[in-house]
Amino acid sequence: MTRWTFVIAYYNEADYLPATLATLAAQGVPFRLVLVDNASTDGSDAIARNFAAPGVEVVHCQEARPGKIHALEAAMAHLTTEFSAFGDADTFYPPHYLAEAERAFDADPAVVAVMALGVDASGQPLRRALYSGIVTKILSKQTHTGGYGQAFRTSALGQAGGFSEKHWPYVLLDHEIMQRVAKLGRVVYPYRFWAKPSPRRADRRRVRWTLAERVLYHLTPFAAKDWYFYRFLGPRLQARGITHLNLRDKPWEAK
Repeated sequence: MTRWTFVIAYYNEADYLPATLATLAAQGVPFRLVLVDNASTDGSDAIARNFAAPGVEVVHCQEARPGKIHALEAAMAHLTTEFSAFGDADTFYPPHYLAEAERAFDADPAVVAVMALGVDASGQPLRRALYSGIVTKILSKQTHTGGYGQAFRTSALGQAGGFSEKHWPYVLLDHEIMQRVAKLGRVVYPYRFWAKPSPRRADRRRVRWTLAERVLYHLTPFAAKDWYFYRFLGPRLQARGITHLNLRDKPWEAK
């Protein structure tokens, strides 16, 4: 029985999508793969439609409305399995990725989300040990990863409202969704649960919060995080015009 759905929303990722799909083909557990084409123009959709692998049920979706939140919202209707993982089209996932998340969910029914730490080519074992052993236990209700490495108990994700523009039309949607999901149970960062996002995304000027906003995020108690997101950060991002559409920017292509 398939317990997993893995969602990848993509927009013009022809250079990276084949490698990411290859890592997903090597997963040790069967799963449904939902690939959402967000109006690509570079042939990414053809790459996605040619993908097949043993143990992987592939579902293809088209979302013409530009913006990652629309693509993720389109995927929500296909989340009928016990667990749901969300990833990016330019990320390496080790063969034990889904199995490790499944192990964490099965170990504690109170766990509603299992988060993967992003690492570089070295694997950063010390950083993973620090975060999985200390930081994420002290700051367990805060988000320490990006949209490339989030796995949810599907029932909790649905109860929280899922990905939807009506909840959050800005960047940092990976942080905002965790604010809603974390109200429902535990969030864990296992040491062996990691992924390698592409280093090309180092330039985040068009999607970044300010240093003051980031510091305040970490200092704000979880009980006051609704105020932080919906009364403080959201209006500030709106005033600066930083919506989820900014995530379509690819500044590295202009270099």
